[in-house]
Amino acid sequence: MKKIAIFASGNGSNFQQICEFLKTKDDVVAKLLIVNKKNAYVLQRAKLLGVESHYFNREQFYNTDEVTQLLEEKGIDLVVLAGFLWLVPDNIIKAYPNRIINIHPALLPKYGGKGMYGHNVHHAVVNNKEKESGITIHYVNEQYDSGDIIFQAKCEVLPKDTAEDVASKIHLLEKEFFPTVVYNIAKSLE
Repeated sequence: MKKIAIFASGNGSNFQQICEFLKTKDDVVAKLLIVNKKNAYVLQRAKLLGVESHYFNREQFYNTDEVTQLLEEKGIDLVVLAGFLWLVPDNIIKAYPNRIINIHPALLPKYGGKGMYGHNVHHAVVNNKEKESGITIHYVNEQYDSGDIIFQAKCEVLPKDTAEDVASKIHLLEKEFFPTVVYNIAKSLE
């Protein structure tokens, strides 16, 4: 049984979709939720889904090994960032080389980097009159959104689309593809 930990900062819709998808499988389980906001709505989702959750503040996350120790103690095989807005520190990356993945709401390398998340990305896509956008699932390294790309899916951006329209299209792609990609990566780990 492969065990994943999901890191999230906010609402947790991707967290919930992954957990619900994995409940239909018998070889990969969402074991743990890590949050960096005490009042993140994703904590309510975790409680309803029966997933253990832990909060870490900035000091603990960046200046201790508490997160890595918890991941190892729980036997975590793969770390999944699902709306987690902090840069992952070196100690976690070194403990989980090529075992940390993230989803980004654009077609990297476009619209990536610090500050490029959520509606910031969608506004940039619309303002630059892009003809397409999409999602990118990629490995995490020491820099925002620069790890090797695992998977991309595209959607059309129409001239009349608003940032909210683009966000809706991106959410559909996330729902369709993210849980399956997470499952396939976890299942393939040695």
